[in-house]
Amino acid sequence: MHVKPIEFSLYIVDDEQSIRQAVLAGLKRHYRITAFASAEAALKELCADKPDLILLDIGLPGMSGLEALREMKRLHPDGLVIMITGFEAIDTVVAAMKAGAYDYVVKPLRLDPLRVSIGNALESIRMRKEIQALQEQYLLENVPCFIGESNVIQDVMGFVGKVAKSPDTPILIAGETGTGKELIAQAIHYKSPNFAGPFVSINCAAIPKDLIESELFGYEKGAFSGAGVAGKKGLVEEAAGGTLFLDEVGDLSGPAQAKLLRFLQDGEYYRVGGLQKLIVQARIVSATNKDLDRLIGQELFREDLYYRLAVIKVQLPSLTQRRDDIVPIARHFLLELGRRHGRTFTGIAPAVEQFLHDYTYKGNVRELRNIIERGVLIGEGPVLQLEDLGLMRPSAALQRETGPAAADAFPNLPEEGIDFEALEEHYVRQAYSKAEGNEMKAAQLLGMTYYTYRYKRKKLKELE
Repeated sequence: MHVKPIEFSLYIVDDEQSIRQAVLAGLKRHYRITAFASAEAALKELCADKPDLILLDIGLPGMSGLEALREMKRLHPDGLVIMITGFEAIDTVVAAMKAGAYDYVVKPLRLDPLRVSIGNALESIRMRKEIQALQEQYLLENVPCFIGESNVIQDVMGFVGKVAKSPDTPILIAGETGTGKELIAQAIHYKSPNFAGPFVSINCAAIPKDLIESELFGYEKGAFSGAGVAGKKGLVEEAAGGTLFLDEVGDLSGPAQAKLLRFLQDGEYYRVGGLQKLIVQARIVSATNKDLDRLIGQELFREDLYYRLAVIKVQLPSLTQRRDDIVPIARHFLLELGRRHGRTFTGIAPAVEQFLHDYTYKGNVRELRNIIERGVLIGEGPVLQLEDLGLMRPSAALQRETGPAAADAFPNLPEEGIDFEALEEHYVRQAYSKAEGNEMKAAQLLGMTYYTYRYKRKKLKELE
């Protein structure tokens, strides 16, 4: 994964012109440097421009360097500050470091030690920026629900970026089926300080209720009938230093809820059948499409657990709430699935874009992906056409493009009537023949869904 080279920007804030000139002359070949004679001037510029590093004199006239340092860290928390002091007074240096200074240098300035201090500071910034660039690239490539310019998704993206910065604050993701809850959980993980740790996922609804506790917390040998002779680590332990994603958390059993609550409160737990207390640091991200308030009212979900899981709550919008993002997401899926299936598609026909924009998605982003994948597999390309989607009958598509007059192309019903079942049987067989045994293509020829066509063919076979 390629990351662009990083260009660093520096401020030098010193009331001595000779100091400012020396820094500019010695470092301007390597960095973008802006010089200021006062803290007030630097702070005014800092409101609009965020440098990577600030060289800040402690003994400034007007606002002192220590006062300026505190204000700079408030305005620009990620910026690093190296203090310049005229004498190595321990109490002044300690006060500066406590206020957030990265390092300090002593006057008279010598360029070589200054370059070393700046180099060390910027190396930590470079690593942080590279990780951020990797995170952003990962999200663009792997989290399609983040694609789009609508205000609603931009608000979600901004909120996720903020809450992800904590390494262990529990987060609850709520939203309809298919809105991308697990993808958002991955985004939180890859934007967090736990980026290098594991991302462990479990679907609580897919695990039998009597096994979920041992899956989460592990078990000791002989803990229950069928337990392995060596015991087993739980998923909480597997997620140490990273993120544990609990999908469909509303399906947790009562005992599992109680044990999870204790872990969230104290960061400790016991394996099933175990006596040794285990301590693990991992962020718990949970998700649900259920109404947890209703489950709490029915005493099926613990209220105290809900408040621990939902310290931060992220509400995901449905596709109907962000229709302007549908076509950009569809284009992303077209490229991704085209590569996966070895098909070349260069774009989406305007009629398809309009249809996708207006369609009602019960399964949200997941359903949109399935629709595009069906089109990639069926369509001939290079442009995705309406008939490739398998969602509209050709006659309906024709009426959409040419108007009600297209219905006149069908013959009138004869006075004597027709044998409709025989006619249907004829076309079901003929479509199968024309499609050379491919039921998916045969269904397309008849304007049916794949499952409807399969049902009709199966019915014909049973009558033979």
